[in-house]
Amino acid sequence: MKAFQDYYPDDISHCYGCGRLNEQGLQIKSYWDGEQSYAKLIPNEKYIAIPGFAYGGLIASLIDCHSTGTAAAAKYRAQSREMDTKPVLRFVTASLKVDFLAPTPLGVELEIRGKVVEIGEKKVIVETKVMAGNTICAKGKVVAVLMPKTMLQK
Repeated sequence: MKAFQDYYPDDISHCYGCGRLNEQGLQIKSYWDGEQSYAKLIPNEKYIAIPGFAYGGLIASLIDCHSTGTAAAAKYRAQSREMDTKPVLRFVTASLKVDFLAPTPLGVELEIRGKVVEIGEKKVIVETKVMAGNTICAKGKVVAVLMPKTMLQK
């Protein structure tokens, strides 16, 4: 099964968090699980804040990129289209709010779960949480908007 991010065209697949062409990036992969989306990642020591725990920027990146991928997939679903059809729907972040609820451990599989709460013509709002086991470490809300044409390479 292909991840949402696997459908992004090459010219917009370089994001640090979700770009499949960024060898130095996280390359997160998001999928549907019913009405929710999910991704998994095991953060290693390079994402350290203090020994044993991940830094907040990683958690924000996971929420950000998983949510924009979920926004794109949700918009395709709302239009009854497959993700490999044109025109391409790619979303970017207009707003990101993150609440850190518990320290996020390193070396433990994290599960990122997103839920679409609103779909508009050019905007999708996604609420996402990051969990380590049964512990919710962070939750976030992303307002994702269709990527402006000015961001495309010419």
